[in-house]
Amino acid sequence: MNKTAMTRTILFFCLFSVLKTRAQDAGSALAATPPMGWNSWNFFEGKIDETTVKQTADAMVQNGMLAAGYNYLVIDDYWVGGRDRQNKLFPDPVRFPGGMHALADYVHSKGLKLGIYSDAATLTCGGVTGSYGFEELDAKTFAEWGIDYLKYDYCNAPDDVATAFTRYKKMGDALKNSGRPIVYSICEWGQRKPWLWARAAGGQLWRTTWDSRDVWQSHDKDLTGVMEIFDQQDGIQQYAGPGGWNDPDLLMVGLYGHGSSSSVNGRFKGCNATEYRSHFALWCMLAAPLMVNSDLRNMEQATLSLLTDRELIAIDQDRLGKQGHIVYKKDSIEVLAKELDKGEIALCVLNRSAQPVTLSIDVAAQLGIRAPFGRIKDIFGGTTAKYNGKIKCSLDVHDTRVYRLSL
Repeated sequence: MNKTAMTRTILFFCLFSVLKTRAQDAGSALAATPPMGWNSWNFFEGKIDETTVKQTADAMVQNGMLAAGYNYLVIDDYWVGGRDRQNKLFPDPVRFPGGMHALADYVHSKGLKLGIYSDAATLTCGGVTGSYGFEELDAKTFAEWGIDYLKYDYCNAPDDVATAFTRYKKMGDALKNSGRPIVYSICEWGQRKPWLWARAAGGQLWRTTWDSRDVWQSHDKDLTGVMEIFDQQDGIQQYAGPGGWNDPDLLMVGLYGHGSSSSVNGRFKGCNATEYRSHFALWCMLAAPLMVNSDLRNMEQATLSLLTDRELIAIDQDRLGKQGHIVYKKDSIEVLAKELDKGEIALCVLNRSAQPVTLSIDVAAQLGIRAPFGRIKDIFGGTTAKYNGKIKCSLDVHDTRVYRLSL
């Protein structure tokens, strides 16, 4: 069988099995809602060490992020020291002298979970040892260490879908056989449409785009800003749900240009506070994994307040597991709707223009939403009022408003 025929067979199998898999996942506790936590990549990259991880764990407990639902700490690339004589992975002995098992114990003692990174090739994106050919051994090693989450990248691997599926499924099967529940994050950047096959490969979340950059809009097809990534989520909402999530990459919130890869040698200086608020609101509407990657030990109060906004997080974590989608576009205005549990619905109004706007929207006539709602809550305004079928608001440049309609 040639690769084209193999690819078609794999995609047919994946699409055929998706309903069954989703039904099984919906009853599973593993990623029943989008994972929330912290990732080391953009701020620390190759400087990540066990002291930083421990301090970040302490910060998440002390600043209320754990209480708000953030419970994963994910160590990204560059942690690997190599393989020993038995081919088992070991961490860099200088930056992780205590080993991963002890570090996992510390993180667990704080009520948090530890994640780790590898790659479906012999080398990771950073050029250290990957897991290709050692999937079973590495999955068991991760389980022995007490790892709870694996981000599995795709640098230095072949481009075709068939190979990607085969390699990802091999690690997915290995994780299932490891003896420990480990959330599996498939990170092949959306180039091979993983929303069609990642569940069948064992994934609980799958990247849908290239790496995110710390800019509202990059206007560069190879460097994806918040708006480029947001646009790429439209039309794939049907593939997300309990146990399997479209992943539009890490949150840039709070970086303010201080990341490395996210800023591309200082080219991008970061978003402003309004843009970060919109970024977070949109990701919550998308039922996206909420993975922060700034320095949590030194965070502005405004950033912390945004990231721990219980009303927005409740929309993201709603147990119905519906991804929001665009229901209205006119000029610079877009409106997303997200079905929620108990017949409620969240609406997000986005102003994409470089000018402030004031608008009024007839929810039934313009959005096609005609449920008999009784109350409307303005999430950012903090007010609840009787619902009259209309939304009136003023939006600053790149601003959003989020509303929750209840019966």
